[in-house]
Order: sequence, then C-alpha cells, then structure tokens
Amino acid sequence: MSQMTAWPRKDGRKGIRNVVVVAYLVECAHHVCKQIARPFEESDVQVIGFSGCFPSQYGQEMMEALCTHPNVGAVQLVSLGCENFKKTQLADAIRASGRPVNVITIQDSGGTAAAVAAGRDWVRQAQDQIAILPKVAMDVSELVIGTICGGSDATSGITGNPAAGIAFDQLVAAGATCIFEETGELIGCEHVMAARAAHPDLKPHIIEIVDKAAAYYAAMGYGSFANGNATGGLSTIEEKSLGAYAKSGQSPISGILRPAQQAATGGLYLLDVVPDGPPKFGFPNINDNAEIIELISCGAHAVVFVTGRGSVVGSAISPVLKVCANPETYARMAGDMDVNAGRILDGAASLQEVGSEIFDKLIALGAGARTASETLGHVEFVLTYKTATPAEPGCHPN
Repeated sequence: MSQMTAWPRKDGRKGIRNVVVVAYLVECAHHVCKQIARPFEESDVQVIGFSGCFPSQYGQEMMEALCTHPNVGAVQLVSLGCENFKKTQLADAIRASGRPVNVITIQDSGGTAAAVAAGRDWVRQAQDQIAILPKVAMDVSELVIGTICGGSDATSGITGNPAAGIAFDQLVAAGATCIFEETGELIGCEHVMAARAAHPDLKPHIIEIVDKAAAYYAAMGYGSFANGNATGGLSTIEEKSLGAYAKSGQSPISGILRPAQQAATGGLYLLDVVPDGPPKFGFPNINDNAEIIELISCGAHAVVFVTGRGSVVGSAISPVLKVCANPETYARMAGDMDVNAGRILDGAASLQEVGSEIFDKLIALGAGARTASETLGHVEFVLTYKTATPAEPGCHPN
C-alpha cells in the first residue's frame, strides 16, 4: 500500500492537495475570478464561489467550510462590493485557520483589469508561500471519504455501488470517516438503514430524514429519477434506491451530518441534504456536483463517484475517483474512468477485488496519484441557495 503524505493544517486535519482557491462572493465577480485563475490552470488554482446576492446562511456556512477545507492552502476572495455576502466574516475564518487570504473588492480596486492583475499577483505570492510547507505522514484513519452515484443504470447497483461499499467497509475498519448521502435516493431503505444505527437514539432520525426527503420531492412534483435512469434499465425509484444504498457498505451508521458539518470521530455517516420545512429554493440538489460539494464541505478529501451511463465530472478542491459500473460504458469512456467495475459482470474480477482496488486507489491519491478527472482538468463547482438547518439532537454524538 502506498505511503500517504499530506499538508498539516492548524486545526489538526491534513490535506492531500494544496489548492489555491479563487472565490467569488457574488456572480458579478465570477468572470474576474476565472480570469485570475486562467494562467494557473495546470497548478491547482481553482475557482469556487457563491453566486447569489440575496443573503444566505447556508451559502455563508458552506463557503467558510470549503475555504478552510484541509485540501485548501490559500484563498483569494473576490467581491464586487455591494453584495450581501459577509466577506469580512469569511476572511476572518480563513485567517484564523492559518491560511493566507486576500480580499479584492472590484468596485474599490479600479474595475475588472485592475482586479485581475492584483489577483494574479497575489496568487503567485501565495503559491510561493504554500509551496515550502513541509508535508507529514498521514494515516488511513485520518481520511474522510464521500461517495455518490450519478448517471446510474441497471449495472450500478450490481457492480459499482456494492464495490464502493466494500471499500467503505475497509476504510471504516481502518478508522477513517466515510460519508454517503442522497436521502432522496434512499427511499424504501430507511428501515434497513435504521437497523444499522450504532445507537438506538439514531434510528428514528434516519427514518425521519428519508421520510422528509420523500415529502419534499413529492411537494416539488418530481423525484430523483431521470430519463437516463430508465433508459439504462432502472424501473422505479425503489430499485434505484437499493443500488444507491449498496455503496454505504455494511458498517454501523455512526451519525447523521448536515452540509458543512464535520464528523467528530471516524465511522460511517449519512449526509442529510434535504432542508427542513416546506420547499423554498427548489430541488435539494440540482445536479451531481452540488452533492459532491456538500460532501467536500464535510471535509471529504476525495469522493468516490459510481456511474453506469458515464458521468465525466470532477470537482474543485477534492479529487473525484470515477468507478464505472457498466463494461460497455467503460469501453467507450475509459479515459474518464479510474476503476472498471464492469469487470465483475464479465467475470474478470470479484466484488471484493474491485472494492479493494477502490480502497487502494484512494490511498494512492494521498501519495500523489491523480484521478482521471483531475488529469482532464475537471474542476466543476455548483453552490446554490438552500435553507440551512442544524443537525437534530442526538444525530451527531461526540
């Protein structure tokens, strides 16, 4: 197994990447951020941000969690100047985390060209500053790994998802923190998950958040089931849910997290992505990258992404390890994939062998390996409005 090394952070966590984040605090600053980052496309300078001008506690909490993520080494914040985002609060949180941070306000700095020039100058300085940070050894128990599935088909629940679940079980056994989510795609599995609760108080909460997801999607008039799922051979949300559930493995469920919340100890956690109360801002997660970013906001160093139809997305901040469930898809899109779980259908590998391969590749990311999406330059990022709600009592025990 590869020896992991990482960048130590002030809060005791460690990062397997040392990204410079260029963050817009309103959509009006997005273009300036892209221009600042353009000369650094090959050197882990990545653009993230919150596009809204209307105040958002969720957006604030998410950006604070993401800008102080262990994979982030320095942050350039870009404000237009008249948005509602609490940029000083965000900058203070980043500074308190021990990271270099700079704030550019476009309206005060002379406009687009001047802001871009100043941002590029600061990014170069930040890169030099964080490049000399010494790396330290990192144990498997210090890893935080998330998992989702997207572009699912009938093979996802047979090969890729259960193989990811085996990798999760290996990680949890080693003391790592693993997070699975998509409560809107776990409908029908709530009682099975509740039976896996690590303590009795957690059981009703697991059932409650899945019921909440079902009610939320019913109110919106649309469930988490796409035309592509049906074309790929899935018949119902219940069938899709069984496949999605498989990637959680078989370990006890230690607790429930909300976006931007960190697990206190190692173990397996369920991420509740559906706000409480009536719908306010549309679907809880509008695409796979919104889900990936919420996993990353909980500290995920990397995300295991299982796909049957063939998703190509990666993410800013944390690498996305792509597991292809369908051998025909892998044959067409091997360049976008990291693991061929379709070998299980072909009889060329067992579930255990592919699960162990996923585990080994995750460890290799901490030893310097890159995912296919990273090599291809995928740094997608989506963060939209959502109602921020705290975790329920007893759902996240110390």
